[in-house]
Amino acid sequence: MRGLDGLDVALLNALKHHPRVGYLELSRLTGVARATVQSRVEKLESSGVITGYGPDIDLGSAGYAVQAFVTLEIAQGALHEVRAVLERHPAVLDAYATTGTGDVLCRMAARNQEELQQALLEVTGSPHIARSTSVMVLSTVVEPRTLPLLARHAQGGGRAPAYRDGRSVPQS
Repeated sequence: MRGLDGLDVALLNALKHHPRVGYLELSRLTGVARATVQSRVEKLESSGVITGYGPDIDLGSAGYAVQAFVTLEIAQGALHEVRAVLERHPAVLDAYATTGTGDVLCRMAARNQEELQQALLEVTGSPHIARSTSVMVLSTVVEPRTLPLLARHAQGGGRAPAYRDGRSVPQS
């Protein structure tokens, strides 16, 4: 997909704050014709920019107050096998291959420290994982976000009249 423009970012912002809204309401929120909104949203979906409309879940409120970042050092060439181990374990929220002293960084959650310790023992029991280092999360300083980055690098205003001149996006 081409770079995002101001209208794309405005639509993503509106969808982030109103995930259940329809095209007509998105049109009202952004000041752009419904057909334009529908076309843009469909392009954002088909290009893979929008990957879903699931609910944001607060793990603490759901009973999983303990989180940790876990750095794994893995056996040479065993990324595929380690991926399979991590995907099978429900405590693993996400994982990334990284550079540096560790090979994989993953985030895990549990209801308490004992449950986290058990999950770590289960994951690191794999013969493909040589060593792990865990860092407990104390609090969230910045919530996961993407919109500030996208807005900073949005290209131009877009072809819709409200965005041609780079006019600001209505915020809700």
